Amino acid sequence: MKNLYLIGMMGCGKTTCGNLLSRRLERPFLDTDQTLEKETGKSVSQIFAEEGEGYFRDLETDLCRRLAKTRGRIVACGGGLPLREENRKLLRESGRVIFLRRDPGEIFDAVDMDGRPLGQGEKQAFLDRFAQRLPLYEAAAHIIIREFSTPEVTVEAIINALEKEEQP
Repeated sequence: MKNLYLIGMMGCGKTTCGNLLSRRLERPFLDTDQTLEKETGKSVSQIFAEEGEGYFRDLETDLCRRLAKTRGRIVACGGGLPLREENRKLLRESGRVIFLRRDPGEIFDAVDMDGRPLGQGEKQAFLDRFAQRLPLYEAAAHIIIREFSTPEVTVEAIINALEKEEQP
């Protein structure tokens, strides 16, 4: 059973939906940001501040390589993890990539951006970041989900999309 990777902008619901999906499918859940925080003993914000974004992206790539050797997990990927071509390739080859394509303006208005290093600043900067990342998210995705009325409805949409893929 391949891994299921949830990708998308920070705050789109990857961790919330990943936890719900994990319970529904009875598969282990992992959040890449939480894993890196545990492994380094530092928050993502601290890593960005002390070591820089490039160092953090290197940590993500290393974790991505390790995850590609596993099976059966539900993985919530940090919003920037799919930015590197190597990471997109690893995700696509080792699992099903599900892009949670939630409206970026809605995310910015609804989600507390404190503690999110790339969520600081004006709304327009967030919207611009989404526009830059959108083609990369779409290139990585096997499935794109656009239903976000509730996390439960989103998870149901993911399960339905996965089931449709499996049909002959």
